[in-house]
Amino acid sequence: MSTHPQYRLSDFSRIHFIGIGGIGISALANLCVAEGKQVSGTNDNESPATLDGLRAKGVEISLDVSVLPPADLYVFSEAWRTLNSSLLEQAVASGVPTINYFDALGLLANDYYLIAVSGSHGKTTTTAMLIDVFEAAGFDPSAVVGSLRAKSRTNYRIGKSKFFIAEACEYRRDFMSLEPDILVITNLEHEHVDYYKDLKSVQAAFRDLALKVPTDGFIVANLGEANVREVLVDDIKATVVDYTKSLDPLRRLKVPGLHNQMNAAAAKAAAALAGIEDTVSETALANFSGTWRRFEYKGEVNGAKVYDDYGHHPTEIKATIAGARELYPEAKLKLVYQPHTYSRTHGLFNDFVTALALADEVHLLPIYAAREENESGVSSERLVKEMAKNGHQAKAWPDFDSVTATLKADAQSGEVILVMGAGNVTEVADRLTKT
Repeated sequence: MSTHPQYRLSDFSRIHFIGIGGIGISALANLCVAEGKQVSGTNDNESPATLDGLRAKGVEISLDVSVLPPADLYVFSEAWRTLNSSLLEQAVASGVPTINYFDALGLLANDYYLIAVSGSHGKTTTTAMLIDVFEAAGFDPSAVVGSLRAKSRTNYRIGKSKFFIAEACEYRRDFMSLEPDILVITNLEHEHVDYYKDLKSVQAAFRDLALKVPTDGFIVANLGEANVREVLVDDIKATVVDYTKSLDPLRRLKVPGLHNQMNAAAAKAAAALAGIEDTVSETALANFSGTWRRFEYKGEVNGAKVYDDYGHHPTEIKATIAGARELYPEAKLKLVYQPHTYSRTHGLFNDFVTALALADEVHLLPIYAAREENESGVSSERLVKEMAKNGHQAKAWPDFDSVTATLKADAQSGEVILVMGAGNVTEVADRLTKT
């Protein structure tokens, strides 16, 4: 499997996407359709949010993970390295070029003036904000974002200008396939602990990406954050811009929280470097209405308001709870959390205990394993026991049915129920709000 393929997108006419239901890879598939490619895909389950639109464009999608259709290029989602490795093995054995999603994204995006949005947290929201700003300015960008924009209900944009806006994930150093002209670094922490052993290894990856930005390019970052500042010392060719200078404490946003004010500041700073007037940016940011599963309002149950959020890192939990408190300072906040991966839960265990305790009432579901085996023995029950030692009450539930039934029975007007996690816990929010 090639890591940095020496190909061009024009080399291929038939592209098959393995794991096409993923939020990022489905966006790329839509863009390849727009490029005139013959696109097909395999997925291991139905995913209406991403697959319905592709099928409407004539893309053939198979749920049979044992059969590999013929193609000139195979593009796979990172999740499929272990989940359905037999299909990947077939692709590699075929001799046909087989590359991951980010390598393929690079084939497309690197031909544009590329604005890549990276960072431990806030990538999706900042990317979506930038798309809104560029649209408002008439800059007509192409884009890929790791969620569905509230404005368009899509995770991609097909534009006709020179600009491409892409969310750039650091997992497995995948963002190294990109050649940014403007690189945004929202913030930096130890994350993806199954791949990065410590903060310094994360910083090394971001530094390598920053070094790829050319002399006439820009890096937009928070220079007040030591973790980021240490990445941008010595040998950086690009001009470094501190986005906190675009932070406006009086800016009114529809999405709550200081973290979203920081995201907006980063988007405004990057847009200015592309030639967009600040007044245009401010208007677009004020109208920005969020993305799917980023503090997304789902409805009510017995008068309690229900929100759904993708956050799965302690910092994200803290930020989202703070945002909820900002909107509903008097409300009782009930948190339903599904930990994501054993390695993250084990590696950041004490941080999770602290973050979860910020809610008034905590309901924990079994850990979403994703690609992992439980080698450490960590569990939601252990989180509950540790929280109890610190005087914080929480309960671990065996499944969605039990926690949903209890929350429905106990919900009252004036409460806020926050459903969080990167797995399939979004189903709980749906069940709570659908009669």
